[in-house]
Amino acid sequence: MRRVVIVDDDRRTRRVLQILIERLGLESRAFEDAEQALTFLRTESAALVMTDLKMPRVDGIAFMRELRELDDGVPIIMMTAHGSIETAVAAMKLGAVDYLRKPFDVEVLEGLIRRSLELSRHQRENRYLREMAAQSSGFGEILGSSPAIQRVFDLIRKVAPTRSTVLITGETGTGKELVARAIHQLSPRSEQLFVPLNCSAIPSELLESELFGHVRGAFSGATENRDGKFQNADGGTLFLDEIGDMQFGLQAKLLRVLQEEIIQPVGSNRQIPVDVRIVSSTNRDLSGAIEAGRFREDLFYRLNVFRIEVPSLAERREDIPLLATAFLARFGAELGKGELRLGEAAAELLQACSWRGNVRELRNVMERAAVLAEQPQIGVDLIRSLTPATSAPDDVAADDEAVDLETAVSEAERKAILRALAATDDNKVEAAARLGIGERTLWTKLKKYGL
Repeated sequence: MRRVVIVDDDRRTRRVLQILIERLGLESRAFEDAEQALTFLRTESAALVMTDLKMPRVDGIAFMRELRELDDGVPIIMMTAHGSIETAVAAMKLGAVDYLRKPFDVEVLEGLIRRSLELSRHQRENRYLREMAAQSSGFGEILGSSPAIQRVFDLIRKVAPTRSTVLITGETGTGKELVARAIHQLSPRSEQLFVPLNCSAIPSELLESELFGHVRGAFSGATENRDGKFQNADGGTLFLDEIGDMQFGLQAKLLRVLQEEIIQPVGSNRQIPVDVRIVSSTNRDLSGAIEAGRFREDLFYRLNVFRIEVPSLAERREDIPLLATAFLARFGAELGKGELRLGEAAAELLQACSWRGNVRELRNVMERAAVLAEQPQIGVDLIRSLTPATSAPDDVAADDEAVDLETAVSEAERKAILRALAATDDNKVEAAARLGIGERTLWTKLKKYGL
């Protein structure tokens, strides 16, 4: 049962408050001076503390200062019949949730007690989520306690100490690179480099040079010798992101390197031995690509020695409050806004959303929420304003379908743009390429839709 601690040297006031608190179904403990209350609070906890200002020996302000050293989060209500603006300001600076003049209205006080206890509950939940985030730090930025993500953690632990190649699959934005980094960090190669390469972000004619390096004069623009990613990652881990987008002809050269552990820079006859662990990822169906003749089956078997499927956010909804809280903590600190917390209704809305862009989209939404936040608690209205186009709950999205063709096309275009931005982490150039439009056209549409 939640406990309210009362500190007041007036016996009648203590008794009235105890009756009110017990009527609310709460436990109460009352003390006639601050020293008795502090002795109790050194070993016991409280969900709310109500204290008088004028008391013998230790007054309310001094009591609050000492209480804050014991518990910096418990809500405090300051009560007094002898108040001043200066005293009220001092109380608020020490974290009092409100400052009441005696005699007080019982209904007003009852409402204040309820709101303070709700704040206390939110603080406990946020503290728990932060502790959970800290406990998950063994896997870098991968957070979660759901069965789905715990299975991923278990596979990471098992494969990390080995030399096996790993193929990480899953939707865009699920955190495949974070899984790859965790494998590297827990492997015997952790002291060497982790080198990521996005195979879809580099033109096919340059990807070979990025992988294997080149010598001066190998092609137009090759003005000096340059090491490739394999040489950079020698002794460490090379992460080939979106391996399914690699040009078919280059796949044969990659396969040969995996088999022989030797690279040959573009334009050179020199063969260089390398010791590199390969971890790759894709959001594509490689089996279908093999049947369509776009991906080599022999390379697939080389890459797919050990496979980890990263669940979508929809498959681990119970992790959403934890992830959102961690993102808010990071962005609140970066923006100098202190501790930002998630309201209960806002958390429920986040869990109900579809999150087609997965964790990356959730991260972007929480960053925008942190930027726009005008108070410590992120409310449901702010979250609703940031989520309807891409990730509104399915039932809401169904109710919002446009009734005319022009509106329907505009809404579909807006959603496509937001998905492309979420998939590319707000990179406008990459988003425009995904959408098949020019960058200038994308900027025009962003202005049109207020994005």
